[in-house]
Amino acid sequence: MNPLFDTLTRTAAPGDLFLERPDGGVIRYGDLDGLTGRLANALTREGVKAGDRVAVQVEKSPENLLLYLAVVRAGAVFLPLNTAYTLAELAYFIGDAEPAVVVCDPSAEAGIREIVGGTRVLTLDAAGKGSLMTLASAQPETFGTVAREASDLAAICYTSGTTGRSKGAMLTHGNLIANALTLVDLWRFTPGDVLIHALPIYHVHGLFVATNVVMAAGAAMIFRPKFDAAEVLSLIARATSLMGVPTFYTRLLDQPGLTPEACKGMRLFISGSAPLLAETHRAFETRTGQRILERYGMTETGMNTSNPYDGERVAGTVGPPLPDVELRIADPETGAVLAGGEIGMIEVKGPNVFAGYWRMPEKTASEFRPGGWFITGDLGKIDEAGYVQIVGRGKDLIISGGLNVYPKEVEVEIDALPGVVESAVIGLAHPDFGEAVTAVIATGGKAHASEAEVLSALAERLARFKQPKRVLFVDDLPRNAMGKVQKALLREQHAGLYASGDA
Repeated sequence: MNPLFDTLTRTAAPGDLFLERPDGGVIRYGDLDGLTGRLANALTREGVKAGDRVAVQVEKSPENLLLYLAVVRAGAVFLPLNTAYTLAELAYFIGDAEPAVVVCDPSAEAGIREIVGGTRVLTLDAAGKGSLMTLASAQPETFGTVAREASDLAAICYTSGTTGRSKGAMLTHGNLIANALTLVDLWRFTPGDVLIHALPIYHVHGLFVATNVVMAAGAAMIFRPKFDAAEVLSLIARATSLMGVPTFYTRLLDQPGLTPEACKGMRLFISGSAPLLAETHRAFETRTGQRILERYGMTETGMNTSNPYDGERVAGTVGPPLPDVELRIADPETGAVLAGGEIGMIEVKGPNVFAGYWRMPEKTASEFRPGGWFITGDLGKIDEAGYVQIVGRGKDLIISGGLNVYPKEVEVEIDALPGVVESAVIGLAHPDFGEAVTAVIATGGKAHASEAEVLSALAERLARFKQPKRVLFVDDLPRNAMGKVQKALLREQHAGLYASGDA
């Protein structure tokens, strides 16, 4: 038995639609045995054995998705890599993971070969062509699926590495199955569902949430290489669900055709990977009559919480813990469990929690409390209804004059001001306060209040120690590929702001 491959490919009937290609072609569930069989045979021909890593940095395509399934079927470990990574960054990942095979875009092949030594390199482009597919086309469709246990690794996903070198989160067959099956049940996915898949698949969201949930339910996908708001709106009439990042929804709101009538066949809009502004939540409901379902997860755990399918979806919260996930709020220093409503470190345990960091036993040990509680690095609180609210990353906590300032508390007040598209509050080195609360406001290039006006508006809304020392204005906030604001980059860009001691 191969737990993950069997779970993802054995639910639907052979004739059921699995995926609609961008050109209108289709792949049915019954096609998967042959397609993944050829790819798995190609990998084993290149020397891939059970437990080996296969590193993949290619553009999104149906063949990329089939490669993921083939790697799992061959008993190997899938290592997806962001297409934006440079050769210098790839050298670290490849050196750390020591993959048996690297699959890359043909345009990157020469550079990749220079850094991988004797490692086998195959190519796959955005159109699904390349040396990998040429090799696979010559292989038989029949493949003896490699037996694996639930505790065996299925994937390694590297974290962003904003506070040090990137860490490879080891995800097992059991981790991915548990999360997928829980979400199928919680979000009510059935074989009749059709998901618009416009997320990247080098990331947990697009690969292990969107894809695994669809396949575990035997549902179908309308597969698109990237998100285009006008195109997605044109596809909504043929779909039942959309998973996206907040940017998807802000861009959809710019489309005049976004109406209740256009969305009448959709049963679920899901948002994650970055905080969804309460304003966006309300605006989307006003325009469509539907409330976005926000959830919370991370590379190391998959999904941890979700607003309910039935029941209140509360803007600004990520809902209660999933049914098989335990979640608590603890003192970041001592690990003591805090009372409801208090802000502290979010810690979780459950079958979704990863097996540790690749080749980092000491780092792994430092990230777990006794009893198997994983320290997420996210600060939050639990309200009276049991809903979790994310306050920010632990590393984003600002300590100003010895007092803790949680950026989210300040951002909520700033975001409510006229002319503010979104804000990011960061701590910058200050000779008197240690760190100074600093607000960076995105205006979208439009007219906005002055720094003095913003500070005046906040004076009666926030305790003095929480009030920004400075307010900076930009057209847009920097974001990563999944829409998260890059606060580390903002801190770097404005590092010397208070060098002279100005308050």
